[in-house]
Amino acid sequence: MHKAGFVNIIGNPNVGKSTLMNQLTGEKLSIITAKAQTTRHRIMGIVSGDDFQIVYSDTPGILEPKYKLQETMLHFVESALTDADILLFVTDPYDSKKINLEYAEKIKELDVPILLILNKIDTIGQDEATKLIEMWQGIYPKSEIIPVSAMHKFNIERVMSSILFHLPESPAYFEKEKLTDKPMRFFVAEIIREKILLNFRQEIPYSTEVVVESYKEYPQITKILATIFVERESQKPIIIGNKGLAIKKIGVEARKDIEKFIETKVYLELFVKVNKDWRNDTLKLRRFGYE
Repeated sequence: MHKAGFVNIIGNPNVGKSTLMNQLTGEKLSIITAKAQTTRHRIMGIVSGDDFQIVYSDTPGILEPKYKLQETMLHFVESALTDADILLFVTDPYDSKKINLEYAEKIKELDVPILLILNKIDTIGQDEATKLIEMWQGIYPKSEIIPVSAMHKFNIERVMSSILFHLPESPAYFEKEKLTDKPMRFFVAEIIREKILLNFRQEIPYSTEVVVESYKEYPQITKILATIFVERESQKPIIIGNKGLAIKKIGVEARKDIEKFIETKVYLELFVKVNKDWRNDTLKLRRFGYE
């Protein structure tokens, strides 16, 4: 008997969905920062064994969209609700006052196993944890509630065991050697974007998009040329920094992580260009891969 299915991860921003995804897949496929809206796409990570294949799907956080990019991000969440074989709904101890009632009802109506992952359990005491579990059990009486600490790998094995138990019988959807549905260029762009998120504050990180223009592999080195797009002229010198120091720092940090990811030496060249108001332009969003 072979099992296979789509295990989709949803939840509010900053509850640890991407950390959980990376722990379950054993790969850093989703970038992680303390900032909300770090994940913009729906990212698949594939874990295969002799008799199973789990296709995980990380999604952007559930939010009230303020511009077209966020509307597209929310569409990724909607699609994750419609094609899930198992749903992982991730929350944390600080999330209970931010319940989106619309999505709470949509999740209740799903006819698939729901695992409610109570993340960051290591940050609270036993009594508070018990109260939270009782509260969530009242909201989702048919779900299995699993307290975890994704950062510290606590109870990840239990999540994996429960997924394998609920996984439907099916042949594999992808070749067993495949790790993700995304190309290498996507992950390179995400690593660069992660460094922007970590190095800049306020609106700057959210106004940027990264496109890998050239990716050439040679025997001893991979040469990558990427463009960082910003929305306004005033943002360009901020990304570049005084005497180019800011963009140099992004490049050095990104290159190190890209080298770890692709396991070869990397030459990385970064440019900054203005693409006015791209977050609110449907055509530009499509060009950036937001379908």
